[in-house]
Amino acid sequence: MNLAKARARILGLEGATFPWRTIRGQECSGYWPAGTAAFHINADIADAVIRYVKATGDDEFEREYGLELLVETARLWQSLGQYDAHGSFRIDGVTGPDEYSAIADNNTYTNLMAQRNLRAAADAVDRHADLAREQLATPDEVASWRDAANAIFVPYDEALGVHPQAEGFTQHGVWDFPETAPEQYPLLLHFPYFNLYRKQVVKQADLVMALFTRGDAFTAEQKARNFDYYEAVTVRDSSLSASIQAVVAAEVGYLDLAYEYFAEAALLDLANIDHNAGDGLHLASLAGVWITAVHGFGGMRDHGDKLAFTPRLPSALPRLAFHLCYRGRRLMVEITPRQARYVLLEGDPLELDHHGDTLTVARDQPVTRGIAHMAPRPRPAQPPGRAPAKRGARPTPITEARLLADERQSSDLARL
Repeated sequence: MNLAKARARILGLEGATFPWRTIRGQECSGYWPAGTAAFHINADIADAVIRYVKATGDDEFEREYGLELLVETARLWQSLGQYDAHGSFRIDGVTGPDEYSAIADNNTYTNLMAQRNLRAAADAVDRHADLAREQLATPDEVASWRDAANAIFVPYDEALGVHPQAEGFTQHGVWDFPETAPEQYPLLLHFPYFNLYRKQVVKQADLVMALFTRGDAFTAEQKARNFDYYEAVTVRDSSLSASIQAVVAAEVGYLDLAYEYFAEAALLDLANIDHNAGDGLHLASLAGVWITAVHGFGGMRDHGDKLAFTPRLPSALPRLAFHLCYRGRRLMVEITPRQARYVLLEGDPLELDHHGDTLTVARDQPVTRGIAHMAPRPRPAQPPGRAPAKRGARPTPITEARLLADERQSSDLARL
């Protein structure tokens, strides 16, 4: 924390600024537009605190570590942003998760995550007023965080009916995908960043990431329109992208596409899809497999005060089961094409949502509910040659089926 505070002072900011790349705490990125300017990392760290405390109820952790972290990152956003003439709180000149765009104004993901950070810090101060006094978080300062969060600027393109990745992004020229040869991917190895920054071409999920982590800020229709728009310009030159695209694809109704991304994330090294497995394992992509299974096909969200599930399986998966530990309970969720079963293995009764309906699960009292049908939608387009089933040395359908959905082991295959 001390190094992050010192880094903020160097940048002329308040609070704490955590490094994008580090060895022992200092910023080690040699290219500041893709390092220092990626301020969203601070909201991401704060988000991890928020989710951990919500899932565990670990009050001691929040008091000893979480409160300070939330307060100092809230101070960062307060000093980094500014109010415009219309009363909107802007965060300008930052780089979002997409590294093919840099130094942009009002990156939607960054702004929405900063909003979450500011509100969570204010709420934490209210819960721990005794400790907040030690950190000099005055009522006026806390009120300023809430004001900034309520006034955060979220870009929206009225003509297209989508949210720009950042202010003005949808006005940029579109990358010439038809004239880009397969061997020219990843683009960063063959084209200057200057060319990439000026075009609508996305390295990895950015606005789509916001649809997942801040899904409470979008309507179902907005999610579908946004996903379709960005699917057509996202090239996945990062292994981090497939799992996030899979989660949102599943949510908006593209279950088979979600499964293809799921397979890509799982088989990235086993099938050497990007021809670089010899350089090391893509561990974040493997973690994304769990994210896709639980948040994608399991449809788990934690935006509110209780867990919510909207499970749906792709045609290739006959069954999915996973366990969760949540607020002192251990829950098993078992999903088949037509129903979901919730089993509380340990702990007090748990209230949760299933496709919008509230139910309570208690020990020795499993609850089974049907799965709401979702009308199929025409499959969206990816940039030419960047569809998940056509990348690199993909395994044959038979090999993939044996790895992921062998009929002889289907009852146990998807247990996580």
